[in-house]
Amino acid sequence: MQDVSTAPQALTMLSEEEAMFRDAVRDFAETEVRPHVSEMDEAAHFNDDIIPKFFELGLMGIEVPERWGGADGSIFMAALAIEELARVDASAAIYVDVHNTLVNNAVLRWASEEQKARYFPRLTSALLGAFALSEPGSGSDAFALATRAESKGDHWELTGRKFWITNGAEAGFFIVFANADFSKGYKGITAFMVERGFEGFSVGRKENKLGIRASSTTELILEQCRVPNENVLGPVGQGYRISIETLNEGRIGIGAQMIGVARGALEAATSYVKERKQFGKAIADFQAVQFQLAQLATDLEAARLMVYNAARLKDSGQPFAQEAAMAKLFSSQMADRTTSKCLELFGGYGYSKEYPAEKFYRDAKIGTIYEGTSNMQLQTIAKAMLR
Repeated sequence: MQDVSTAPQALTMLSEEEAMFRDAVRDFAETEVRPHVSEMDEAAHFNDDIIPKFFELGLMGIEVPERWGGADGSIFMAALAIEELARVDASAAIYVDVHNTLVNNAVLRWASEEQKARYFPRLTSALLGAFALSEPGSGSDAFALATRAESKGDHWELTGRKFWITNGAEAGFFIVFANADFSKGYKGITAFMVERGFEGFSVGRKENKLGIRASSTTELILEQCRVPNENVLGPVGQGYRISIETLNEGRIGIGAQMIGVARGALEAATSYVKERKQFGKAIADFQAVQFQLAQLATDLEAARLMVYNAARLKDSGQPFAQEAAMAKLFSSQMADRTTSKCLELFGGYGYSKEYPAEKFYRDAKIGTIYEGTSNMQLQTIAKAMLR
């Protein structure tokens, strides 16, 4: 691991291993994902052949130790992979993001050695994961969740519904949060590792979304879902802590998604303005267009440095929650602005599905909402400043 520096240029420098990894993911995104982007978006269905290839390339166990089938890498490397995939298709990036920064991360930090040995060889080779916290009445107020967990001696029964579950249609492994003791409020919340085939578990309807349409977002239905005692993740009553600390890392992943989406949009717009002619010359020759591109590129670089910095801090064992919140907040706002301006640079064509600008615009919007809205990031940042 190279030395972590506050100098911006140090944050963008990659080791040889990191550069090779990034380039491999970039090539994969171009050859395996890009040919299917439009059809997947239109059908609102991710190509069934691609997810197994994520596993084959080693993208689904980036931070997991080699002894369990992982790459023994870093969150920085995960961010590089997510960024490169999102540059081509945000939906592809999300499968890798959620599986690594939420699911694997939670298991890595909170599971017992027996649980890790039981699940990681599958989670790094074929078993897709999902993170099930949100509910119909529990979004930003995550601790208002109503899903109930009851101990039945040799097992637990979970009853309730989960909403907005990313990867829900394809996942076979779910980290589900339920309250085991409502009298204790959020201190009753407990995390469980639930397999798709467990009795009482089913996947409900799939959301028809504005953007990231190929990424599945579903409802989960738990009807006295039977979960073995050995599948409790972490101590009973510590689910609130598990969710918060896991989402801190997840925000780095969302930041990486957003800089990838913004990169893809800016690259497409930059190429287009060189070709589009008005008043007898390419619109790239007009200073007004040049200045817009320069501002977008500057904002993108600022967001990239924030995301990379948060990742480097996490990898070096330093506090990173505030920086992750800042990175998620700024990068999602930047992506929203950048994709909107890039769409405008395409003129009327930007509003057409014939060109990529409108998809980048739709895909960017979710960044200000999921894994903590912008207001929730501001609250996190403010609390850290004022404590």
